[in-house]
Amino acid sequence: MPKLRLLPHLQRANIRPMKIRLIYPKWPKLAGQREFHLPPHGPVAFAATVPQEHELKFTDENVAPVDFEERVDLVCISCMLTCQVHRAFAIADRFRRRGIPVIAGGIGAALHANEMTDHLDSVFIGEAEGRFAQVLDDLVHSRLKPRYDYLDSPAPIETVGTARRSVLDRSLYQYRGIQMVDLVHASRGCRFNCFPCCVRYLGGRTFRPRPLERVVEEIESIPNNRLFFVDNSLAQDKQWEIELFRAIAPLKRSIISHPIEDDEEVLRAAADAGAWWVYQAVFDTSDHIRQRVKHYKDHGIAVEGTILLGLDDHDEDGIKRLVDFLLEIDLDLAEFTVVTPFPHTRIYDQLAAEGRILHRDWSRYTAGEVVFKPAKMTPQKLDELYHYAWTTFYGQEPQELKMARLLKTAMIREQAAGTSHRFGRPRRRRAPVAAPAE
Repeated sequence: MPKLRLLPHLQRANIRPMKIRLIYPKWPKLAGQREFHLPPHGPVAFAATVPQEHELKFTDENVAPVDFEERVDLVCISCMLTCQVHRAFAIADRFRRRGIPVIAGGIGAALHANEMTDHLDSVFIGEAEGRFAQVLDDLVHSRLKPRYDYLDSPAPIETVGTARRSVLDRSLYQYRGIQMVDLVHASRGCRFNCFPCCVRYLGGRTFRPRPLERVVEEIESIPNNRLFFVDNSLAQDKQWEIELFRAIAPLKRSIISHPIEDDEEVLRAAADAGAWWVYQAVFDTSDHIRQRVKHYKDHGIAVEGTILLGLDDHDEDGIKRLVDFLLEIDLDLAEFTVVTPFPHTRIYDQLAAEGRILHRDWSRYTAGEVVFKPAKMTPQKLDELYHYAWTTFYGQEPQELKMARLLKTAMIREQAAGTSHRFGRPRRRRAPVAAPAE
């Protein structure tokens, strides 16, 4: 790979605005999922940290092709997923062959930082708020570091501002004329330490809520009735949850989120704030899960179960019983994934120590492919049961119809609140054909 070569105008003493291209590499959807795309959150959160004097443009390769001949001063790659890593390498290699410097950051970059250095001029690990301006200054003055590591020193949560959604082409994020939800977050970090999760490594186990006025300010800036709070879990602190829901209730949005506290006062506040549906992990067939789902639905909150298949106590009969249980408790939707040992997780450490990881082809670490040896069945049998779960759950009613029913409930709420068209009707546009992978 050629040595970093700065463009002539960046070598001058007086810094001039740079042309920066931010790229989000494409990644494969799960086999059972409907093909649609949400505007990604990681890239727009990062974009807010780039000083405004620079010209920043964004390409989401899932909905638009990358222009590899574009004249830019810098390429930034937002690599959020392990399965994006190899594509990020290919994108970086092509731009660097033209002498254009490439920097990558995001969750995927942090999990694979050591590999990233072979394909990038620099990898940024951790939170970029208040820090990326210095990286650009280092680039201009030929002192760019191969690695900026802030993993153990998160940015002050008060510095996390509104994501820079102006870089999005919103017409590309529609499904059959319906605007997809926008992603937003009210906190960072997580007090839990779930077995398959990498959040402990990335953000520590400290729950860090954003100031509520900043959350409200950001929501007010988003021209969308429907929002997805992508916080790891809202069930972190009961009083904070109640205050959050009370603060956003006047904004009259339809809210999707990860788990909400199973508490009557919290659920009532969530429903009043427009809680629409919630992603809830379903890990067994217990009365605890049955009651938790019931409590959500009693408050008018739909439930999408997130079901992880291939845990060490799973056998064929157990997985089939679990699928039957999901139908019995009347889940609105279900998303099935296969246990996937992402780097820097406890499950990765265990499976690696036991010699049960089949390969490290990261492009196949999609959570829809078996990449390890299960404890009580063959990899082939787990793959068969994974597809069985999707087919059986959606056998009586397709996923598309179930989602349409949920959308209808949100639309009825919006009509009752008089907010149906406050942001206008979405413009439809045919998405360009994506560039072929190398």
